[in-house]
Amino acid sequence: MGNLAGKTLFITGASRGIGKAIAMRAAADGANIVVVAKTIEPHPKLPGTIYSAVEEIQAAGGQALAVQTDIRFEDQVEQAVQQATETFGGIDIVINNASAIFLAGTAETPIKRFDLMHTVNTRGTFLVTQKCLPALLAADNPHVLNISPPLSFEARWFAPHVAYTMAKFGMSMCVLGMAEELRSKGVAVNALWPRTVISTAAVQNLLGGDEMIRCCRKPAIMADAAHAILVRESRECSGQFFVDDEVLAEEGITDLDQYAVEPGAELVPDFFL
Repeated sequence: MGNLAGKTLFITGASRGIGKAIAMRAAADGANIVVVAKTIEPHPKLPGTIYSAVEEIQAAGGQALAVQTDIRFEDQVEQAVQQATETFGGIDIVINNASAIFLAGTAETPIKRFDLMHTVNTRGTFLVTQKCLPALLAADNPHVLNISPPLSFEARWFAPHVAYTMAKFGMSMCVLGMAEELRSKGVAVNALWPRTVISTAAVQNLLGGDEMIRCCRKPAIMADAAHAILVRESRECSGQFFVDDEVLAEEGITDLDQYAVEPGAELVPDFFL
């Protein structure tokens, strides 16, 4: 397996959870990480800020740049991309990880929540990729990786939370279209999704608390799977909807107990699989 030494990763939502885990795994190789997120002061329910993430990334062996950014705003994304390229000389990899979630039916979903999910998830993914594209086109092995599910147009994935599903599938539709659009230019565009629920602040606060956390895998499984994808040749690996355990199996890693929050606990499958 190759490594990401010297590569620059532009990661949205990198102050915590899966985004930070991907950053930490790349940092272990000696990568440069652009921490793109909103949190600059500690939150009572959400651990980490862009500055604490930078400290952890540097301690792990990487270089890091904290850029406070709300990806709903074009000017902020443009400024983040400019700072990234000025600091590190370019961008090799984009991780569209930032996401908003609100799990409710049609009648129970306030329009402001609908708008937030679509503006962050679908529009934010499109916007970040668009603004990073000039730098990616100049990179040696450019990758875009969206943390979004395989496209499956079955009613059972829409009925319980149609607004959220539409917003997440919007990210995946970016993969479907952009992968083909950019194939001849050598920019890989893929999606990665977990087989099981991952232990994150969102799960802790929204989906069941400590009892649910016991039945999760750690974000490290997504980080290791992302790493395995990102070291592949971009011209030979695009338009794929990867699942974390399948990626690791391809790398010969089949013992996944190391990723369990509580080894032996019954794992909860994630949405969309």
